[in-house]
This record gives sequence, structure tokens and C-alpha cells, in this order.
Amino acid sequence: MNPNSKGFTLIEVMIVVAIVGILAAIAYPSYVENIRKTRRAEAAAVVMEAVQVVERNFSQNGAYSGAGMPNQSPAGGVAVYNIAFGAGIAADGGYVVTATAVGGGLMAGDDCAVMSMNAIGVTAPDDDLCWRR
Repeated sequence: MNPNSKGFTLIEVMIVVAIVGILAAIAYPSYVENIRKTRRAEAAAVVMEAVQVVERNFSQNGAYSGAGMPNQSPAGGVAVYNIAFGAGIAADGGYVVTATAVGGGLMAGDDCAVMSMNAIGVTAPDDDLCWRR
């Protein structure tokens, strides 16, 4: 390079762009998995909180239904998971709280797209990835 010239050559700029592209290709999947891990943990926490609210409602009112439980995760903003209460059968304790990933969202194709916990604490799917035991 001529000592009197200012700026970068096209080759130098292309090399820098290639390096940045390689670094981004390595970092992006890690970033997405970190976001998914956070969303899973948040949904699991909301499901567990909803189970506690339902149990508290049963203690106070004698019925599982009618509890003012959260209906989405995260509690504020755009929903990533929808939280639902469903009457169950005697084998599962009488109810199931389910978190279902919003269609077309980041978690839609995830292994933990549907997470549930019943009244006796049985979780589905039975995967440490979802429930972080």
C-alpha cells in the first residue's frame, strides 16, 4: 500500500466482511438457543405459578376452576406461550395447566413447545431441557 494513499482497498474490506460473516454465523445459533432457554425457563415458572394459584383457589373456594391465573408467558408484552387450565382426570389429580407455544413464534418448533403440569406435579414432557431440574 502506498504510504500517501488514504482508505482501504477492496480486498481489505472484503476480508473484514468475510471475517464478520463467519463470526456472525457462529454466534447467531448460540444466541437463538440462549433466547429459547430463557423462554422455556420463563414458561416453566409461569406454569408452576399457575398451579400454585389454582391450588390456592381450591383452598379458599373449594374449586379448581375460576382461579385468576396468568394466561400467557411472558406476563406482559407479546405472548410466546399461551397458558391454559384444563380439567383432568382423577389419575392426574383433577387438572392440568398447559403452556403452548404461539404458532409461528420462536418456540413453535421447539421440543418444549407444549409444556404441562398436573395437580400432582407430573410434568410433560419429562425432559430436563424444559423444566431445568
